[in-house]
Amino acid sequence: MFKTQVFKVNVENFKFEKSEGVFPEQNAKSLISNQQDQEAIDKAVEFLKQGEAIGIPTETVYGLAANALDENAVSKIFAAKNRPQDNPLIVHVSSIEMLKSILPNNVVPEVYLPVIRQHWPGPLTIILPASSLIPISVTCGHPTVAVRFPSHPVARSLIEACGFPLAAPSANSSGKPSPTLASHVYHDLQGRIPFILDGGSCNVGVESTVLDGLRNPPAILRPGGLTYELLKNVPGMEKLQVYKKHFVDTELEQAPTTPGMKYRHYSPEAKVILIDRKNELDTKFNDKFERALRDQVEIIQNTGAIVSKVGILRTTQDGETAIWETNTTLSNNIKCLSLQMGRSGHPEEVARGMFKGLRHLDQSDVDLIFVEGISEDREGMAVMNRLRKAASITIEV
Repeated sequence: MFKTQVFKVNVENFKFEKSEGVFPEQNAKSLISNQQDQEAIDKAVEFLKQGEAIGIPTETVYGLAANALDENAVSKIFAAKNRPQDNPLIVHVSSIEMLKSILPNNVVPEVYLPVIRQHWPGPLTIILPASSLIPISVTCGHPTVAVRFPSHPVARSLIEACGFPLAAPSANSSGKPSPTLASHVYHDLQGRIPFILDGGSCNVGVESTVLDGLRNPPAILRPGGLTYELLKNVPGMEKLQVYKKHFVDTELEQAPTTPGMKYRHYSPEAKVILIDRKNELDTKFNDKFERALRDQVEIIQNTGAIVSKVGILRTTQDGETAIWETNTTLSNNIKCLSLQMGRSGHPEEVARGMFKGLRHLDQSDVDLIFVEGISEDREGMAVMNRLRKAASITIEV
């Protein structure tokens, strides 16, 4: 057991100086203007060099990071999260030079060069050939490795300061909603890890998009913070497909090359019920949502289950007054806690608010959580991917 320390850092104090050459942004050097923040990074590096796993901020969600080249350190990630051993990890780098160092013959496949130039650093993971430097526990025995270059200034600076890549899945108990605040990490992993860097709220809020450009045609294996619409406009990605939308692969699902494909994820303790739209333009959806909610509560009560408090996670409309939390009462004196996760038609807001909302409702001791489905446009594809995995029941109205 550890006494988990939390160190706050100010993102504004982390800057980057572009380098010369083909990848000036991707090989930029970190500059930290505040001594306290520098000391926090130094402390984090010390833990990582000792082979520990620590909590770190990224632009997507908080990560549980350890030295990706140290098999013993990687094992601490699996132990802290109680993560299945056949669920591969994503490796995080801070430069193209670091990326090359973990690839066979130090060569980046050409198909990825336009993607890297446009969208790295950022919420994008790419599937690459793995060199012998990468432990089998990271790849789960696959010949490929999933790699990402985070854009969060603290994560970038930390990886550069370490001098080695970090394996970093989401910093939560396995299967639970992903953490978008340091307090979420502390809630799940206090006592299991020694250190958490608190860089504030994650500005994307869902995990990275996973792209397999080694497949023909290229495929998004997990939708995430970088949208399908943006990726398919990159040279070489014109025929881009999305797993389970354009194709399925049973073998890939049973032995995934990336996280988020095989296991149920993102679920709070309370049962999640997703109420989705059959028709995105349905003007009576609000009434249908309320009816479906009441019907489902009654069905669950009829099984003998006690329902004394329900949570509702919904979107709002442009122009509506933004009220984060509302308390009301349903029939039969059932308490109802309603939260907003963003405006309808603004999926980037919903992505930021979804996991935070699920965690808040769960910590409010609700018995059931009803969540509104949204359009799969842009970040909505990632949102719905996560909600379908979190939900025990999905109802279309």
